[in-house]
Amino acid sequence: MNKKDFAVYLAADHRGVGLKLYLSEMLQADGYQVINLGTDDLNTPVDFPDIAAKLADKMLDEPQSRGILICGTGAGMEIAANRYRHIRASRCERPEQARDDRFHDDINVLTLAADDIDIEIAFLCAQAFLESPFDNCEKRIRRIQKIS
Repeated sequence: MNKKDFAVYLAADHRGVGLKLYLSEMLQADGYQVINLGTDDLNTPVDFPDIAAKLADKMLDEPQSRGILICGTGAGMEIAANRYRHIRASRCERPEQARDDRFHDDINVLTLAADDIDIEIAFLCAQAFLESPFDNCEKRIRRIQKIS
């Protein structure tokens, strides 16, 4: 899939603002269409479930789109995003994990832990997530249908 074939929605709570801004800049420089869903204010706390809901709503009508959610632990965003039937989110710490999660489980949302991940590793995870294909074989499709 071409980088220009899908939107990349990028959102964070207040703890993830710095990493979100870095990833936005790097992904745009890499040719991706990045859509910032906020927040951009690291001094005003926001609730991560609200941010995840905003991203899920945007992705509902765009099945080819991808999302990246960032909070302090990454786990809160992962849990909140996976409450939506059309979202398959995974918290990744290594590029290989992001690649494998795309290939095996067709994740469409990557979650990152702003408090725990090096920004350069986070960018490599995002690249692996966005560039990796899904293994569209029968068993993987069957499994995804069961969770959807």
